Amino acid sequence: MAGLKALMTLAFAGSIGMTLVILACALPDLNSWWPFIVVVFYLFAPLPTMLMKRYNDYSGSGNANMELAVFLTMGIVVSSFALPIIMARVQTIAWTACNFTLFGNVVVYLTFIGFFLTLYQEDTDYSL
Repeated sequence: MAGLKALMTLAFAGSIGMTLVILACALPDLNSWWPFIVVVFYLFAPLPTMLMKRYNDYSGSGNANMELAVFLTMGIVVSSFALPIIMARVQTIAWTACNFTLFGNVVVYLTFIGFFLTLYQEDTDYSL
């Protein structure tokens, strides 16, 4: 039951993050859908880690592959924070839209971390 509650909390947090990104695009003052590009980063960010975890489970290879996957994931995450700042600096989007997008990034990536911690936690509570 606690796992379901955690997943529902994570789903709610993810929807708040996406709402912030959509607000960065759809508010009448801002009216530019360029900040929505960060959703592509949301889709690609967990892929290297997930693929390498599956590859390591089957092949039993070393830790270097996982470190490469974490490096690629962090590159994607940093890019998703840098892109709105760059677009605001060149005045493609307003700074308000940049701030909404950055806050949305923080919420979405914290949701990703919470999801992976919930998904891959050990069930040691039942081994009394």
